[in-house]
Amino acid sequence: MLDKGVITTTEDPQMFGHPKGLFYLFFAELWERFSFYGMRALLTLYMVQEIFKAIAERDTATAIVYASYGSLVYASTVIGGQISDKILGMRSSIFLGGILMAIGHFVLAIESDVAFFLALSLIVVGNGFFKPNISTFVGALYKEGDVRKDSGFTIFYMGINIGGFVAPLLCGWLAATYGWHYGFGLAGIGMLAGLIFFWSGIKKNVFGDKGMPPSQEIYEKRVLGIPQKTLIPIIAVLFVPVIAYLLSSWQQNYVSGIFKFIGFAVLVYLGYIMYSLDVVARKKLFMAVLITFFMTLFWGFHELSGSVITLFASRNVDLDGIMTASQTNALNSMFIIILAIPISLLWGYLSKNKLNPRTPYKFGLGLLLAGASFYILSISGASADENGMVPFAYLLVMYFIISIGELFMSPVGLSKITDLSPRNIVAFMMGVWFLSSAFAFQIVGFISEQLAIESTDANVGGLDTLSVYTDGFHLIALYSLGAGAIVLLFSPLMKKLMGNVH
Repeated sequence: MLDKGVITTTEDPQMFGHPKGLFYLFFAELWERFSFYGMRALLTLYMVQEIFKAIAERDTATAIVYASYGSLVYASTVIGGQISDKILGMRSSIFLGGILMAIGHFVLAIESDVAFFLALSLIVVGNGFFKPNISTFVGALYKEGDVRKDSGFTIFYMGINIGGFVAPLLCGWLAATYGWHYGFGLAGIGMLAGLIFFWSGIKKNVFGDKGMPPSQEIYEKRVLGIPQKTLIPIIAVLFVPVIAYLLSSWQQNYVSGIFKFIGFAVLVYLGYIMYSLDVVARKKLFMAVLITFFMTLFWGFHELSGSVITLFASRNVDLDGIMTASQTNALNSMFIIILAIPISLLWGYLSKNKLNPRTPYKFGLGLLLAGASFYILSISGASADENGMVPFAYLLVMYFIISIGELFMSPVGLSKITDLSPRNIVAFMMGVWFLSSAFAFQIVGFISEQLAIESTDANVGGLDTLSVYTDGFHLIALYSLGAGAIVLLFSPLMKKLMGNVH
C-alpha cells in the first residue's frame, strides 16, 4: 500500500499497479529486441560464411562492416531522438522506425549482397527513430515524483532481456535447420509483432495523450511544399542508400573516419565548455566525461560477444548437442534475467547498512569483472582437445562474470551523467552518452581486425585459430583489469570530484 502523499498517476488506465500502457510498451519492446538480437546473433556468421566467403580477408571485412553497422545503429538514436522531440513526437517516430526496421529484416531474407547492405541500412535508420523513443515513452507514463517509475523501468528492461534471450535461440535454430534467411525472416516477424502491440495500445487509448507531436503546427508545417510529417520519412528513406554505400565500402572504412572526426569535435567542444565553467561544475563535468569513457571501454569489450566471441564459439568451442554458435548470444541476456533482481536486492541491502559503493567503485569492479571474464577464455586453450575445441563451460562462465559486470555499471551510468552535467548541456551530454555505444563498436572493430583469420576455408578452426583467439583474449583481459585497477586506485579522488552525487 502506498503512503499518503506519494505521487502516482491515476487518470490513465492501470494494470498490476502500473499504467496499463507500460505493458503494451513492454511487449512492443520485447518483440523489437527479439528482431534486433535475433538478427545480430546471425550477422557475423552470415557475413563470414556467405557474404564474404570467397575472400581470404573475410574476417577483416566482417569486422569492419559489423563495427560500422553497430556504430551507426547507436549514433542514429541521437538524431532520431532530436527529430522526435522537436517535430514528430514519440508515436509517429516509433511507427516510422518500426516499419523501416521490419522492412530491413525482411529484405535480409533476400539472397543478394545488394539487398544485404540495404537491409542493414534500413535497420540503422529505423532504429534511430524507434529505440530512443520507446524508452522515453515509458518515462512519460509516470508523473514527476511517481515512486513506481523505477520499478516500471525494471519491468520494461526485463522485456528487453527476454527478447534478447529467446531470439538467438529461435532465430539461430531456424538458420541452422532451414537456412539463414528463415532466421532473418523470423526476426522480421518479431518486429511486426512489436508494432502490432504498440498499435493496439493506441487503439485502446492506454497511452492517453502521451507521445503526441510537441506542436501540431510544427508537425504540419510545410517545407518545400511538403508537410514535415511526410518530409521526414522521405528524407529517412533517401538516406538508406547513402548508408548502404558507407557500409559496403569496407575497404575504405569511411565510417571509422567519420567517427574519428565526431570524437575529435566532441572533445574540443567539451574542452571549451569546461574552460567556461566554475571549478566545482568543471570537476563534475570532468567526472561525467570520465564515466562515459570507462563505459565506452566496457561496452567495447562486451560487444565482442556478437563478433569475435561468436566466431570463437563457432570455431573453437565444443557446442555439440548443446547449442549453435549463434545461439550462444542468448547467454548474456539469460544471466541478466537471472541476476538482475539479486544484484538489485544486494544494492538495497548495502544501502540500508550504508555500505553501498559509490559509482567509481562500481565502475572499477565492473571493468575488473570484464577482465576476469576474458581471462577465463584466455586460459581455455589448456583444456582444448586435439582439434582445438575447448569445453563449453568456459564460455558459460565468461558470460556469467561479464553479465555481473554489466549490472554493476550499466544501470547507474545514465543517471550519473544527468546528475553531473551542467543543466544547460544535459541534453548534449545524454547524446554523448548514447554516442559512447557507437564509439564502443569502433573498439569492437579494431579488436576484431587484430584477431581476424585470413582463410577461405569454410571449416577454418583448430589449434591455429585457438592460439590467435586465446592470445587476443589475454590482452583484452590485461587492458580491462588494468583499467579497473586504475579506477579503483583513483576512486577516492573521483568521489571528491563528484561531490554529493552518489
